[in-house]
Amino acid sequence: MREFGLTRWTRQADPEGPDGGPASGGPNPWTIAAACVAVVSVAAFVLQRHLHGANMVDMLVYRAEGQAVVNGDDLYAMRLPGWDLPATYPPFAAMLFVPSTWFDVSPLRILVTLGNYALLGLAVHLSLKLAGWPARRYRTAATVLAAGLAVWLEPVYTTFQYGQVNLGILCLVLWDLTRPDRSRAKGVGIGLATAIKITPGLFTVYLFLTGRTRAALVSIGTFLAAGLVGWAVLPDASYGFWTTYLWDPSRVGVTVLVDNQSLRGAVCRLLDVNDPGTVGLIASGLVAALGLGVAVLAGRSARVLRRADAWGGVCAALTALLVSPISWTHHWVWCLPLIALLAAEARSTGRRVLLGVTLAVFLSHVMWAVPHRWGRGVAWYWQLPGSIYPPLALAVLVAIGLRLYRARSQAVDASAGAWALLGARLDHDHNHDHARDDDRDPALSNRT
Repeated sequence: MREFGLTRWTRQADPEGPDGGPASGGPNPWTIAAACVAVVSVAAFVLQRHLHGANMVDMLVYRAEGQAVVNGDDLYAMRLPGWDLPATYPPFAAMLFVPSTWFDVSPLRILVTLGNYALLGLAVHLSLKLAGWPARRYRTAATVLAAGLAVWLEPVYTTFQYGQVNLGILCLVLWDLTRPDRSRAKGVGIGLATAIKITPGLFTVYLFLTGRTRAALVSIGTFLAAGLVGWAVLPDASYGFWTTYLWDPSRVGVTVLVDNQSLRGAVCRLLDVNDPGTVGLIASGLVAALGLGVAVLAGRSARVLRRADAWGGVCAALTALLVSPISWTHHWVWCLPLIALLAAEARSTGRRVLLGVTLAVFLSHVMWAVPHRWGRGVAWYWQLPGSIYPPLALAVLVAIGLRLYRARSQAVDASAGAWALLGARLDHDHNHDHARDDDRDPALSNRT
């Protein structure tokens, strides 16, 4: 075709685009169908919220923090009236909440809801980009459809319910994880996320241990710069936070609540105690070693495992959620990239089962059905429903660990087989040369 100059003509005449989809400029029927489903889903979600109400209490806490900064009040002595909730984020985060004071509560609720819708769409887009799935011609339709349906996932639902910032934190980290390692800006998103909410700092450790030293240093530098800004503007609050309030988990909430889906919370409910003590500490330490080990091994296994780096990032996130003293249900918005990865690889029965179980768990909202929501006195048959996220996260870590073990074993066997074939070939050539020497005319041999 090229020899006759017909390539360009053929592409222009082709009714489909380069990816086999509709020609550019025409409406994509998959995107139209996805948009219709998404609109119906979001409309039902809005109606449900209107009928049942949404207090968006965390948004009110953020607004109160911003107001304390504006008024020059003691940030960490502040308590939200009617709820008795304190500030728990670093001073830098409180500074970011100042614009919320420019609006009354009612319009602010609308703005925060719309902002979270936009962040949800971005988080879905970045999750699919991280997974490298689906094909480009279906990517827009998949993003629109998933963003419309994802509002029913329990972590996303409660993020909207409370007016939380989790989707923003997720987008910052995913933005970094989807950037190439050669990018000089890689690490900025993780650094900012850590400056706002501390726990994303585990991704900096992940970057270091997987050899992305420059990105890890950029993350640390960004975090320190944000912290210095907070210290310059709010020196007293910064001193109090970094020396005292950061280390007081009681300010965040009660560990034993079913809202807390960390490993520590699950152990508390299982033992029917408010503080799991040494048992909780040992369990968290073992899971931290397992989870970070799997994450780092995945991040270093790109040659033997497809989507290895994506799995490394998600496993690091699951580890952070498990070992954090408190991981409220809305912190588990990392279910978005997890589901994207599971869907991208659902080619075998076992993987489809894991995808189905994951979807069922995050769509179930089952922890809210536990009779003793306050966490004490939970019957044995309510223990799993009341602590449903940690077992699922552990199952994913174990499954990825086993996949890595099999992939690396197969790579070693393949390498050994290749060396054996090479050795056999060399032995064959060597023996063949000897045979040729033995078959030569003795007279010729004597002449040499």
